[in-house]
Order: sequence, then C-alpha cells, then structure tokens
Amino acid sequence: MRSRTAEWFETKIKYEKTMEDGMQKKVTEQYTVDALSFTEAERRITEEMSSYISGEFEVSDIKKAAYKEIFFSDDANADRWYKAKLQFITIDEKTEKEKRSNVNYLVQASTFQQAVNNIVTAMGGSMIDYVIAAVTETQLMDVFEYRKTEKDDKPEME
Repeated sequence: MRSRTAEWFETKIKYEKTMEDGMQKKVTEQYTVDALSFTEAERRITEEMSSYISGEFEVSDIKKAAYKEIFFSDDANADRWYKAKLQFITIDEKTEKEKRSNVNYLVQASTFQQAVNNIVTAMGGSMIDYVIAAVTETQLMDVFEYRKTEKDDKPEME
C-alpha cells in the first residue's frame, strides 16, 4: 500500500469502442491524471489514451478532483476506485468541543470491504482520530501518475 499526494484532475474521454460482439459503441470513460493545470491534464490524458485507443477520441470534460491523495493497492486484482470521505476529529482548545473536518481520498481496491481495509491500513500510522464517513465506488477506469521523461531533463531552447 502506497499513497501519493498531488494535484489530480478527473477527465472524461468519448470514443467509439469495439464491444465483445464486434459492434461499435460510443462510450464515455473517466480517468484521473496528475497535472498542474487544466491544459497539462488535457495534454497528459491525450498522450496516455492515444496508446490505448485506435481512432479518434475527444476529451469531453476536465475538472479538479475533490481529493489530493490517492491510496494505491499492491493487490494485482484491485481494479476499482473508491472515493472515501474521512472525518478527522479534533478538540477545539478554547471551547473544548469536538470538531470534525472532512477530507476526501481515492482508494484502489477490488471490493468495497478491501477499500475499507486499505483505508484502515493507510491511516494506521496516523495519530489523529478519524471516522470513515462514506465510501462509494466510482466509474473511474484508471489513474495516470506523472512519470518523468527524458524531455523533462532537457533545457528549453531560447
């Protein structure tokens, strides 16, 4: 189990997909990419998808993700993505009242129960009290992390 904090963008891709029966069907799939801006997110998802999709496709939507951190599973069967809302519990020193702050995460798992287990594992080293307020399965197909390339090391021409 590993986690990654970054600026994540959720994207939607529309394209003609060849189904198992050989028929063509227009589909929209969701992906998450690690990027610094909307422009970079569009460029990155276009680069990533061009190796998977033969033919034309369209980036139909890009939005900032409601989460900054993703928990990646080591399980090869973990092919689903779950949004998890955790409430961190703190005590206000002045009023001595309990305060809850919501934080969203994306969790990779093969089942709902494994998603909950992965959250517990990822939060195991945390000293702060928390409650798992919600876990819902998403329609995300995959997450693309930033990978450094050779061209990133080359200085730009003046």
